[in-house]
Amino acid sequence: MGSGSRALLCKSFVPSLASSTSPHLFPFSFFKSRASSSSTARARVSGMASDPPPSSSSSPPPSAPGNGGDASSVPTSSAIDFLSLCHRLKTTKRAGWVLRDVQNPESIADHMYRMGLMALIASDLPGVDRDKCIKMAIVHDIAEAIVGDITPSDGVPKQEKSRREREAIDYMSKLLGGGQRAEEIGQLWMEYEENLSLEAKVVKDFDKVEMILQALEYETEQGKNLEEFFQSTTGKFQTELGKAWASEIASRRTQS
Repeated sequence: MGSGSRALLCKSFVPSLASSTSPHLFPFSFFKSRASSSSTARARVSGMASDPPPSSSSSPPPSAPGNGGDASSVPTSSAIDFLSLCHRLKTTKRAGWVLRDVQNPESIADHMYRMGLMALIASDLPGVDRDKCIKMAIVHDIAEAIVGDITPSDGVPKQEKSRREREAIDYMSKLLGGGQRAEEIGQLWMEYEENLSLEAKVVKDFDKVEMILQALEYETEQGKNLEEFFQSTTGKFQTELGKAWASEIASRRTQS
């Protein structure tokens, strides 16, 4: 990828996915339409797409070999392009909180970071690779750098949401230059998405635990009633660790 192409990519991030010639994946137009037809709160969610992408229909960058022939290496230009795209995870607010008028709501990256901490401090569990859980927590919502935080209120069917995210992961893997690192991200994301392993079950529980802990904190700090978030996780924890942590949070909520 030449310097001119990289500059264009960093400016528009994912022109091929935003192009009008791609009818099957339209994350940017999807968020733009939400901003134009919804409330101010919804517009803040779609802020990641406030600047319309160029009309270019260029294809994602092709896979590139690692430096020095090492399949685990990531070309420097690919690494920076990938990290620039992931910046959106830091600036995109979690939609559930925005739609409920929570002040200064967490970003997607905030959510993933505390999940990573959960995996770091969790007690060892039989058959569970803790390091893999940490990686999975970092990766599980990474596709939202492109598609945004799609919630049930958006009316997007689960299958369509999954398809958009899979296509985003494919794009990001190519952007990263292919190779072992890109493959690992894709495999971790798919394993989590399909709930295929013990690690995936643990991290899915962390996802719910982090949400209700954040809900409790917003209730305490801002006087909100976020009961619906607690109700949405009832009976859905898959591990004893997740159940124990959720129970502790519920106990603190009743005492507050």
